[in-house]
Amino acid sequence: MATPNISINKRSSEIVFFDLETNVPSKPGQKFWVLEFGAMVVCSRKLVELESYCTLIRPGDLSVVGLKSGRVDGITRKAVADAPSFEQVAQKIFNILDGRIWAGHNIQRFDCVRIKAAFAEIGCPAPVPVGIIDSLGVLSEKFGKRAGNMKMASLAAYFDLGEQKHRSLDDVRMNLEVLKHCATVLFLESSLPDLSIGNCQGTSSITTRSRSQVHNIPTSLIDKWQSSPSSITTRSSSRGKFPCREETSRKSPPSASAIGYQRTVPYARQSLGKVTAGVRKLLCKAQNKPLNTLLKHSQTLFR
Repeated sequence: MATPNISINKRSSEIVFFDLETNVPSKPGQKFWVLEFGAMVVCSRKLVELESYCTLIRPGDLSVVGLKSGRVDGITRKAVADAPSFEQVAQKIFNILDGRIWAGHNIQRFDCVRIKAAFAEIGCPAPVPVGIIDSLGVLSEKFGKRAGNMKMASLAAYFDLGEQKHRSLDDVRMNLEVLKHCATVLFLESSLPDLSIGNCQGTSSITTRSRSQVHNIPTSLIDKWQSSPSSITTRSSSRGKFPCREETSRKSPPSASAIGYQRTVPYARQSLGKVTAGVRKLLCKAQNKPLNTLLKHSQTLFR
């Protein structure tokens, strides 16, 4: 007896994204006809597709559908002429919608109204959702107007997801991808509030560690380095030469001494080779002499 309860609980936690394609009434009193239904059921925990269903639907009045469509993959009169009526596919649509969370773009004002009207017209009870997620309302509140008018086509263009096809199942899958992208951006912004994630072009708010350290070098030291390169030791690497600095781990923040601090070496006026030779010569002469004498002569090497 526990199995049905488990099945019901599992179903009520699943999300069904759905979309309707209809005619656009052009005359007073002309009604909406559902021309296509598309739905995709996803797991609410992993957002993976569990099942999908899509069908063209023949309207009661074929004249409301144009002979040609203004879109490449649009719905034409010929395409729906041999399609099943809504009454013939109503049970399948009911089964995929009823008892699940409904999701879609602008579904509260359009798709929910149209689907209930279609079931009412054939005298059948309409499916009932356990919750509704209207991505238009959610994204308008959470994501803002950064994508313009917040239509699906504008959101898809904002994230470079391609052109909206205005076909039910294609639009449903695009809707889910848009939500994933928006959620990722919002997550990053909440995790990194100091970063200007919204402006991706030409931003200078993010710099690498090495660049920030170079900017913190005093101007006088940079001028001295350019006029006398030997006054600062450099480290050769595949990326060129940079002022010698304290190395820090990639996983740990740089220490205070590693930022904005450059130490000039004592042999500023002579090359390392000359200083080494001078030290060797001094040590040879200082044999059997007191330590004070050695220190006295060594001071001349570092002036």
